[in-house]
Amino acid sequence: MTRMTSDFFVERLKAWGVTRIYGYPGDGINGVLGALQRAEKSGDGIEFVQVRHEEMAAFMAAAHAKFTGELGVCLSTGGPGATHLVTGMYDAKLDHVPLLAIAGQAESTVRGANYQQELNLDRLFSDVCDYVQEVAAPAQARHVTDRAIRIAIAEREVTAIVLPKDVQDSPFEEPAQAHGYTRSGPGYARPSVIPKAADLQRAADILNTGEKVAILVGAGARDAADEVTQAAELLGAGVAKALLGKDVLPDDLPFVTGAIGLLGTKPSSDMMLGCDTLLMIGTGFPWAEFLPKDGQARAVQIDIDPAMLGLRYPVEVNLHGDAAETLRALLPLLTRKPDCGWREEIEQGVAKWWKKLEERAMAAADPVNPQRVVWEMSPRLPADAIVTSDSGSCANWYARDYRVQRGHRASLSGGLASMGAAVPYAIAAKFAYSGRPVIALVGDGAMQMNNLAEMITVQKYWRRWADPRFVVCVFNNQDLNEVTWEQRVMEGNPRYPTTQDVPDVPYAKFAEMIGLNGIYVDRPDALGGAWEAALAADRPTILEVKTDPEVAPLPPHLTLAQAKAFMSSIAKGDQNWGQELLDTARQLAKEVIG
Repeated sequence: MTRMTSDFFVERLKAWGVTRIYGYPGDGINGVLGALQRAEKSGDGIEFVQVRHEEMAAFMAAAHAKFTGELGVCLSTGGPGATHLVTGMYDAKLDHVPLLAIAGQAESTVRGANYQQELNLDRLFSDVCDYVQEVAAPAQARHVTDRAIRIAIAEREVTAIVLPKDVQDSPFEEPAQAHGYTRSGPGYARPSVIPKAADLQRAADILNTGEKVAILVGAGARDAADEVTQAAELLGAGVAKALLGKDVLPDDLPFVTGAIGLLGTKPSSDMMLGCDTLLMIGTGFPWAEFLPKDGQARAVQIDIDPAMLGLRYPVEVNLHGDAAETLRALLPLLTRKPDCGWREEIEQGVAKWWKKLEERAMAAADPVNPQRVVWEMSPRLPADAIVTSDSGSCANWYARDYRVQRGHRASLSGGLASMGAAVPYAIAAKFAYSGRPVIALVGDGAMQMNNLAEMITVQKYWRRWADPRFVVCVFNNQDLNEVTWEQRVMEGNPRYPTTQDVPDVPYAKFAEMIGLNGIYVDRPDALGGAWEAALAADRPTILEVKTDPEVAPLPPHLTLAQAKAFMSSIAKGDQNWGQELLDTARQLAKEVIG
């Protein structure tokens, strides 16, 4: 049988170590699908996961890269299929993980003819991709594939390959050893990247001189947990975690202050307000108002991406290097702090914060306090659990009330903060680690946007998984809650029902309708048992909890302007005025005045 260009393409993906593709079929990519089918029949195939929507395929590819460290791969037809990929591609780009998008295209013979589904995809992808190329001839497929994958892996970037239908179905031609051809090969080995000794010493001098050291870690520190812990012990420092770095260190360490930022904790905020030295490791945390003031703290930053160095705070010593390797080289140069007063202050603040969170979680609500949903989840999670969260108010409870244990993995859409990522992230995590339990925390807005459809993907594939435990917890408050509170606290406007009301959908019953497990909770005392049942179920579960939309996801420190804006929203006639909002107003006053 003639070897087609699509056959070579699939073989090359395999040679690069690609084991799974998330995608949706279409006539513009049928040549590649045929090659996947032939490879599968010969016993050398690549797993293809059929999603409900191409955007979800790109989210899954991004999540695969986050959870495994490997290249994530997504596939679509041309035209509308390709345009649907873009959001998930940006998710990967903004969170610095490698992703390859494969898109079909109209025949090269009709390019430029305003043909059906003919779009200039190289232009469409040009901003999100570090490299994008349309393959015009079979001999070009080799170096385009090699270059796209090598760039994606080496630079932790997004790349795309566009394949016209007629090129896919053309006999493959190896590039000739002649002028006008290039002959590439697969393979990439990541180097050790360690700063120079003199720069390490400069960094150590700053850290050793500091009396109140704060450490901020992000996803780039994930493989350096032991080294970060040692640095914190030597420097008498506390460790705050950017949201993508939530699973870098477990929350049972007394010096871990938790998340930072709008979704962050008071101990993290207090530490940044009080520190005189800042060590940033593998983080691009964006919000200036939650970092020390200019001139307050001397700073050292470690990052594998030089473009991120010195970007968020005026850094005195920028160390371009791998987090773990750089810290291992830095640790022998650090001296142990003799005075532990700063560290003791941090640990006392952390202990008080956890008690405060428990009080908030156990507070009465109508009918269920959303904080309690996650508070009750945390102690019941298995040691190898993987947790994902959507954007919205549920991300607040994920950031604060979920206590990460050693061995857990967790992630969400960080830089893009896109709604609709939790369930596709969870699906990708489950395909990557089918023997581990996976939990997704989702608001009802995101569930209706696209996550509910992907439960059909779960229904299609769950019997392949070694462990059936897959729990999607839906916070059903019939409100686009994060935006509602932003309207109140940031803008001073009352809740706007026209934009904020969300229909009441029976999520648990939907699960049962498609053959999955459904659990409905509308009483706080039933939460513990519901989590235990969901985590012991013999099939994937939707755990639907009727939560109170008036429990406020407040920032760690409220400003007078925010307090005034909230009071203004009430004065303007918020239709949801009641005891819950009155309690929030009292809390605002206490936070600002006290």
